[in-house]
Amino acid sequence: MIRIRPVETDADYEAWRQVRLAVLPYERAPSVAELRKAHTPQRLMLLAELAGEVVAHGNSDRSNEADRASVTARVRPEARRHGVGTALLRVLTEHAAGQGYTIAGCTIDDDGSLAFAKRFGFTEFLRQVEQVRRIADEPWPDVPAGYAVVPVAERPELWAAAYEQVAIPTLPDLDTTSPMHVTAEEWATEWINDPASMFLAVAGDEVIGVAGLWLDTDVPERAEVGYTAVRPDWRGKGVASTLKRTSMAWAAEHGITEIYTWTQEGNENMRRLNEHLGFTYRTVSVNVRAELPLQFPEQLGS
Repeated sequence: MIRIRPVETDADYEAWRQVRLAVLPYERAPSVAELRKAHTPQRLMLLAELAGEVVAHGNSDRSNEADRASVTARVRPEARRHGVGTALLRVLTEHAAGQGYTIAGCTIDDDGSLAFAKRFGFTEFLRQVEQVRRIADEPWPDVPAGYAVVPVAERPELWAAAYEQVAIPTLPDLDTTSPMHVTAEEWATEWINDPASMFLAVAGDEVIGVAGLWLDTDVPERAEVGYTAVRPDWRGKGVASTLKRTSMAWAAEHGITEIYTWTQEGNENMRRLNEHLGFTYRTVSVNVRAELPLQFPEQLGS
């Protein structure tokens, strides 16, 4: 029997995390504290049980892309083909529709999940590539005259300034089909997880660039590259490269042996910069979306 219930306790959040780790072992999972901190009234997080065991999780929330819901249903590989994913997807998309959304999307990394999504009318609209870099002995870069590089831990008040001065003018540059919409609250809670590993380029009183790492408490020797961006008026001056090299040197000093990042296929400038810094390619992720409400098999006469 399939039982679907909301995430409520710390133990539920940890169970939610464990499903993500089982399905996406090559990616960091947010900590319980991060998940709680990012909660909003419109977000629905679910657990699915089969024979009394948690085998899947779900999430429905506003997407960072404007006017679209983000829905995620992940099922442990050994529990697939028992109707759990379908049951989760029904609840999640009904929640999204109830929030007023007419389009839902998700990100998929494997062929089986892509085939599952297509059954319900999801179609591909974007691809992302994962770039990976091994960390060895990484020298600290020389910072050119005209700006300084500081960790957010030293200037925590500048993270909010980075939202206004860097995020707002650069998010539209991302190769997405809809404009990115990130609130100041989301920037403060979901776009940084350790102020010591996130770096700012500062010229005078202005933040001109940002880059850094999201640390992984489950696999401390790896980290995900955080949002990397430079204000348009400072591009072409090596700021992004300096910031990334700084984060790589920091990683080397803190026992991190691998960093990885996801980049939209159309973001050629960032991909080339990563290639120049020694990143190689690993996984391709497919972004799909569908109109709501979804049509489920019984509604299609099958």
